[in-house]
Amino acid sequence: MEIINEPLPGLYVIQPKVFADARGHFFESYRHDVFQQLCPGVEFVQDNQSLSNKGILRGLHFQKPPHAQDKLVRVVAGAVLDVALDIRKSSPTYGQSFSIELSASNFMMLLIPKGFAHGFLTLEDQTIFQYKCSDYYHPQSEGGILWKSEGTGIKWGVDEPLLSEKDKIHPEFKNFISPFG
Repeated sequence: MEIINEPLPGLYVIQPKVFADARGHFFESYRHDVFQQLCPGVEFVQDNQSLSNKGILRGLHFQKPPHAQDKLVRVVAGAVLDVALDIRKSSPTYGQSFSIELSASNFMMLLIPKGFAHGFLTLEDQTIFQYKCSDYYHPQSEGGILWKSEGTGIKWGVDEPLLSEKDKIHPEFKNFISPFG
């Protein structure tokens, strides 16, 4: 496992070492000691998984302090366009976004630190998305930003994705007040 890119401060694209042969492949999707060398101090306490068909958009989500979460995300089956938006008010990259295709075939993972909103668009049917979180889900700490907010630079490539009712009513980024200093 190695960091292959840091597109925004603290946001890491991680590539595991994949061993493939005629039988298939094997890789360590997470190994605590190696991960601690790459990202010291990030400890995970909860794993989540979702299943979605093509065209589902989930996000942009975050949890407010003191229950903010670091997330390590990856795709088990299918593919997503994964998006992270820097919402750290004091960050020189505040309001900047990063997008990457994560898939079962490219094995890449993304470490999304506290202070980023996160979302993804499924690109294939039966996509299984998995993520590790550094804090437990805390409903009262939920926050979100409207997926199609102007000024974020996010290019989803769709006009009418399938959204949850909650994701339809998040505030526009221009009206958003960040809980992250």
